[in-house]
Amino acid sequence: MTDCARSAAHLRRLTFTATTILCLVALAVTPASAQGRKARLSADLADHVAARREASVRVIVQGSDDQVQTLATRYGAKVTTKLRTGSVLEVTGGQLWALSEDPDVAHLSGDVPVTRMMAVTATSTGADQVWAGIEGLKGSSGRGIGVAVVDSGIAASHKALQGRVMASVDFTGASGRDGYGHGTHVAGIIAGSPAGGFGGMAPGAHLVSLKVLGDDGSGHKSDVINAIDWAVQNRAAYNIRVINLSLGHPVFESWQDDPLCQAVERATRAGIVVVASAGNFGKTADGMPVIGGIVSPGNSPSALTVGALNTKGTARRSDDVMATYSSRGPTQFDLLLKPEIAAPGNRVASAAGQGSYLAKNFPERMVSGHGANAYMEMSGTSMAAAAVSGAVALLLEARPELTPADAKVALQLTSAPVEGAGLIEAGAGSLNVLAALLFVSGDAGIASTVIAEEEIALSGLSLNTAHQSSLGADLHAYILVWGNGLVWGNDTILDGDLLQSNILVWGNGLVWGNGLVWGNGLVWGNGLVWGNGLVWGNGLVAAD
Repeated sequence: MTDCARSAAHLRRLTFTATTILCLVALAVTPASAQGRKARLSADLADHVAARREASVRVIVQGSDDQVQTLATRYGAKVTTKLRTGSVLEVTGGQLWALSEDPDVAHLSGDVPVTRMMAVTATSTGADQVWAGIEGLKGSSGRGIGVAVVDSGIAASHKALQGRVMASVDFTGASGRDGYGHGTHVAGIIAGSPAGGFGGMAPGAHLVSLKVLGDDGSGHKSDVINAIDWAVQNRAAYNIRVINLSLGHPVFESWQDDPLCQAVERATRAGIVVVASAGNFGKTADGMPVIGGIVSPGNSPSALTVGALNTKGTARRSDDVMATYSSRGPTQFDLLLKPEIAAPGNRVASAAGQGSYLAKNFPERMVSGHGANAYMEMSGTSMAAAAVSGAVALLLEARPELTPADAKVALQLTSAPVEGAGLIEAGAGSLNVLAALLFVSGDAGIASTVIAEEEIALSGLSLNTAHQSSLGADLHAYILVWGNGLVWGNDTILDGDLLQSNILVWGNGLVWGNGLVWGNGLVWGNGLVWGNGLVWGNGLVAAD
């Protein structure tokens, strides 16, 4: 089954194996005044409890070792796995119900299965010009920058990846090899050697393989959390500046309650840029567009969430459109505007894992070579996220002092408009790493670049000059203005002329258009049209 078909199947229904994976978050021993309070349940767990399922379940418990052990003893549960911020318990369905009634438990969240979200050409994003150097700037290949690939593993023996994998850790308890093939393909897009004709975005970067997905392309949320925390703890040893998360699961709760999103926040606070795929939930099985299909952890505010472009197989950007399967925002529960940016993600050729599931079962996608020098096409937001991870590595080699917020804003400021796409489809626009490098190197007045013999205008997102100081320093503190309609930041708006009828405030408060209030309460204006003829109302199926 293809990535898009799998995603469509998830839209129709969510199925669980005999052992449902569950997660208990924000465990804390609460005061007596909390007696009688029930735990908040994520949507999937509410269904599980309501159905009175008795299947054995695994539960992630956040808290100290003593708190977790107290809970395990109280309900006769078994501690199976240790986490940095808690442990995994195995309980029955009845014990899950008891936990949901326990006043000492604040919130229960499903440790649901995570799956891969499936490119990009260096030419269409301007990366080839970045490598060569332009306008007096030294070329950048991502040299010295470590990218942690949290995926199905990496086939380090592939000729495009030889000598690039500095460390490999398997969180699944398996052999460590990439039996599925997804991680190898993603790694090739990020940092593959150009020798085979399908080079990655940052061929000078090095990789750290953190395997969390099995041979079928799925895995546990708890393993992803452990992998992210491992990357944070070992960032200095491998200079890990970027984490690529080309995976996800449907959103069942606020990002504030999701332990996977919390792990993303920890990594960002540690100075690591976390790039996440938006998901492949952009349409139903019968082709109906879907709004609100962003997956976790792409719904994390700190994640640089990426949607997929269809480049039509050309380096020209004038024919680019959003891929129909690419998930749109806003996010479930929190209504955050996502994705931040879009990048090529359709029919991307990259390294194929020798003997992997994908290589063996989809021979029609092979495009070149064989064995340890084979390349295949894949499509999806996984590929788009990998392209952006490589782009971030290029920026960080040139300006290693950039913070995660700096890198995110620089890429958005220099993105290009996507024809027919709204903010919830393409975010700030399509990736232009050439413009981003010029910007972080001091060219604040850049208005366009030339890519594939076309002049590419920027999207119109700009800095409010009243707040601007030295480039590259605390970019996240500025107010960003997108044309006449977008303000982003926590600062006070100084220019009253910005407050027009169709203004979008992207920060602590959000207001868009007549009759639409997006904040503590949500009011939909009648017949609101969003993006390319998109209407959230009759005839539009939103993701569950």
